[in-house]
Amino acid sequence: GLACAQQLARAGHRVTVFERSDRIGGPLRYGIPEFKLEKRLIDRRLTQMEAEGVEFRTGVHVGRDIDAAELRAQFDAVVLSGGASQPRDLPIPGRELDGIWFAVPFLTQANRRTHGLPVSPDESVTAEGKRVVIIGGGDTGSDCLGTSVRQGAVAIHQFEIVPRPPDERSGHNPWPQWDNVFRVSTSHQDAGREVREFQINTQEFVGENGRVTALRTVQVNMERRDGRMAFVEVPGTEKLVEADLVLLAMGFVGSERGGMLEQLVVAVDPRGNVQTDGDRMTTVPGIFAAGDMARGQSLIVWAIAEGRHAACGVDQYLMGSTALPKPLAFGNDLRPFG
Repeated sequence: GLACAQQLARAGHRVTVFERSDRIGGPLRYGIPEFKLEKRLIDRRLTQMEAEGVEFRTGVHVGRDIDAAELRAQFDAVVLSGGASQPRDLPIPGRELDGIWFAVPFLTQANRRTHGLPVSPDESVTAEGKRVVIIGGGDTGSDCLGTSVRQGAVAIHQFEIVPRPPDERSGHNPWPQWDNVFRVSTSHQDAGREVREFQINTQEFVGENGRVTALRTVQVNMERRDGRMAFVEVPGTEKLVEADLVLLAMGFVGSERGGMLEQLVVAVDPRGNVQTDGDRMTTVPGIFAAGDMARGQSLIVWAIAEGRHAACGVDQYLMGSTALPKPLAFGNDLRPFG
């Protein structure tokens, strides 16, 4: 969203950025920990953008505080860049127990505390003095790990359901494919020991007095069944892992339904992403989408490229031509350059 806004402002358009949170920056602000991304860098860019004429309106939840129809009446074009913020859940027995949190609320609170911002006592969570289990081995899980270390967790386990990647690129994974190799993040280094356990499936959350106290797990193998890969339990590998705090970091399943998307009546693909064409326009003329909302959860570099791509499409739509560069020539294709 910020990348798109800056490009459009530099092309001469009047741009307003709406943010439902109290600070601008999205996952950069509250999702990524301070030890990975210093927020002064975001503030520096926002100051630059304000000087270039971009208007920021925080605390505005589009679809709730302002109706989508009202938004369309006020602006000539709208860019949706609200991210793929619908987390993947783990609906197993015991899910209703207290002490089981999605990763993003946990990371958001940690970032707010780091900068002296208030956190509601009724929704407060911290890893201090707790036995923490993180389910998910991606970047978000790594961020939960580094944060838990800094908050003073007494024990940490990180579960990943897939097998441990090889130390070196395999022959079935040639360049230019993403090299699926075993990586050690700075958060894992901070932990001082290897906390990851691979091929672990959580079967049940166990609790006492309404709070989680342990996870019942089993080791799994990936096997081909009926032409598809499936996780098959290994008999005799069941285990009970004690935990006071469980963090679900298993990725996301698309954009939040209802509200804005429902009011705008934009089409969504089977993966939960907003459908767009080669110029990042949705199925509704004048409505564009970029970033995780259009391609699914991805990296910051892709978000920047997507935002600039959408800016090019908006400029073309409004002016009939554009001098803005189009970083992505293939829409949702994984190739970054035309």
